[in-house]
Amino acid sequence: MPTLAEIRAFVGGLSEVGALVAVQEAAAARLVELDAAKRPEIFPGRTGRINTTITPACLRRLTGTVGKPNKTGSRFDFVLDEDSTEQLRHDPRNTRFTVPEGEKRYRIPKVPASCIQLTDTPADS
Repeated sequence: MPTLAEIRAFVGGLSEVGALVAVQEAAAARLVELDAAKRPEIFPGRTGRINTTITPACLRRLTGTVGKPNKTGSRFDFVLDEDSTEQLRHDPRNTRFTVPEGEKRYRIPKVPASCIQLTDTPADS
């Protein structure tokens, strides 16, 4: 396997844009692979918390269960537990979600996968 210095020298010697783009695409694809290997597997039924990067702010730190994914797996329905449903119902910042009074577990549609922090242990651990 070549050293990092050898790889840099090779890339520095490339004179064709197409060749440099091919190297850049290969590096980007490898970064995606490495990142995906570190990410936990999100699938329906796992429990989690919505992290603090989501907007609107009224959804931050709410807990529940992961629901069905969209076609690409980049967003998931998120079914709030009873405590989080109650918290969302009475949050003064909540202007977007109407939680009916009798509802115990409210479903938030299309939560980005990047905003879901899993709190359970996967079955294969």
